[in-house]
Amino acid sequence: MGADLRSRVLALLAEHHVMTLATAGEDGPWAAAVFYAHDDCRLYFLSAPTTRHAQNLARQPRVAATIQRDYADWPGIRGLQLVGTVREVTPEDETRVRALYQRRYPLIGGGAGVPRKLLEALDKIRWYEFVPADIYLIDNTLGFAHREHFSPSSGD
Repeated sequence: MGADLRSRVLALLAEHHVMTLATAGEDGPWAAAVFYAHDDCRLYFLSAPTTRHAQNLARQPRVAATIQRDYADWPGIRGLQLVGTVREVTPEDETRVRALYQRRYPLIGGGAGVPRKLLEALDKIRWYEFVPADIYLIDNTLGFAHREHFSPSSGD
């Protein structure tokens, strides 16, 4: 069952593009939607270090996140709930992460046609890696409130 569950988790990660990241800081809890790319179960995103969620991450790297579409009907809900830690990507790993992210979002690569404001913003960002310790797959198409646990590090 572990391999099947892993493949369903990876399929959902590939199907979606936005995760809602929940952080906590001096001003309390905060949620922010970020675009992500993934390599296996690790998720990568970019943010300006001045954002509230990035400042929270600098103080407390343990986070929760959700990934799902905007559903209009409960029986169709499918998505992921994740718990883990976030760290800034090391300078040695940044080229690989940028390439991974650019494959998913070609606009990030720059070049002709990219709005100047976007290019300026990309000069001010930092890259982050979210390493989930626990992932819960929610799939109401298999039954109301159907939930399966997956731990990427242990494979179950």
